[in-house]
Amino acid sequence: SIIARAFYVRRGGVRLSAAMFKGQLSSVACGLLCLATVSHGFVVPASYGASLASGGSQLGSSFAAASSPRLAGASLFGRGRAGRASGVVGLRAEADYYAQLGIKKGADADEIKKAFRQKARKLHPDVNKAPDAIKQFQEIQNAYEVLSDPQKKSMYDQFGEAGVKGGGFGGAGGAGFQDFGDFSPFGDIFDTFFGGQGGGGGRRRQQGPMQGDDLRLDLEIDFEKAIFGGDEKVQISHLENCVTCKGDGMKPGTKPRTCGVCGGSGVVTQVVRTPIGMMQQQGACQQCQSTGQIVDEYCGTCAGRGRTQKSKQLMITVPPGVDDGSRLRIRKEGDAGPKGGPPGDVYVFLTVKKSKDFKRDGADIYTEAKVKYVDAILGTEIKVKTVDGDVNLKVKEGTQPETVMRLEGKGAPKLGGQKGQRGDQFVTVKVDIPTKLSKEEKELLVKLQGMGAKSGFGFGR
Repeated sequence: SIIARAFYVRRGGVRLSAAMFKGQLSSVACGLLCLATVSHGFVVPASYGASLASGGSQLGSSFAAASSPRLAGASLFGRGRAGRASGVVGLRAEADYYAQLGIKKGADADEIKKAFRQKARKLHPDVNKAPDAIKQFQEIQNAYEVLSDPQKKSMYDQFGEAGVKGGGFGGAGGAGFQDFGDFSPFGDIFDTFFGGQGGGGGRRRQQGPMQGDDLRLDLEIDFEKAIFGGDEKVQISHLENCVTCKGDGMKPGTKPRTCGVCGGSGVVTQVVRTPIGMMQQQGACQQCQSTGQIVDEYCGTCAGRGRTQKSKQLMITVPPGVDDGSRLRIRKEGDAGPKGGPPGDVYVFLTVKKSKDFKRDGADIYTEAKVKYVDAILGTEIKVKTVDGDVNLKVKEGTQPETVMRLEGKGAPKLGGQKGQRGDQFVTVKVDIPTKLSKEEKELLVKLQGMGAKSGFGFGR
């Protein structure tokens, strides 16, 4: 509990709180921290180690020596965190996925795919006769799996190999130690003492079929189709289960064998010498990529991935009343899942083209109608355009400019509402006042103005 309270964890590293440590750590707890500092390269200010030393712990001086940021992970045994000292099992250096594919960091999707295909042709076990041909092929396959996925690639670029292995930080705010996955070296310590409850270091990769990823498709449709609905053809590109190996990635007729390094558990145990004695650490087996199985012959069609990229044309039905931002779901047309798993879905996000005649707000439609000034005064009947066609609209005498009239039930269908339920159309009257008048028109208007002045109505008001 002291250790759990004393650590403040954040993305990108772990720092130790001197206030929580001082005067509280036992010799065993301090020794565990020495181990963590040495084997995982924690950034621990030297002053914190000095505080422990002044507290009377026999291990305080060792901890202070190991806690310099300059020498973190190296001081106690004289070598770096990836090195190997006498009696100490060194930690594996992080894999450089970009280097494995022979590309520079920041390469785009096309460059990554091209590099993988070239490497796959060269390193495939059917062609490559090197003793470690299978391992070489697995490495580029793993590198491509990460770099070809935008989300995994982003995590790898930020956090390295630890960012794409294990559970990561999990839920909001970063849950307890059990959720740290490969980000947290504490899993190794807690695995030893508490039966593997401390983190993702001893987790075995899921073996069975897994759900495939969902895909997004953006589609632009006409204003009229958004109102009334209809069918639309779309082209998608998704991953499908390989028809040759049925998604397992192996050459037909072959079976995987149990990994000889981890014995099929997917995890390996390392022994580390520490100031308090020999301790064990558990980590993912690199020989089998923590699956517990070794594949000797991969499928030649999909290069062992179990899935192939395919293009497909679909006919989707757009329901009446959709609008900008509406989302349609096409079930089971997303990427096929790994290991023959079920496919995800495709989500179609709609954008509606603008109409030159109408504006829309929800289920209501807005438009304008021009009326001659004489008709506005005397009243008339005009034709108004609606989405259903032209309709007659009565303009009452004395209609003022910007008067809004309502056409009930001439709007868009209400999405999710009762069948046949529609919004309304609102027509704004624009009175057309001429800028030039003939001599006769002007004389008549002057005459009307005079008549209105005598009666107190009309133009004379």
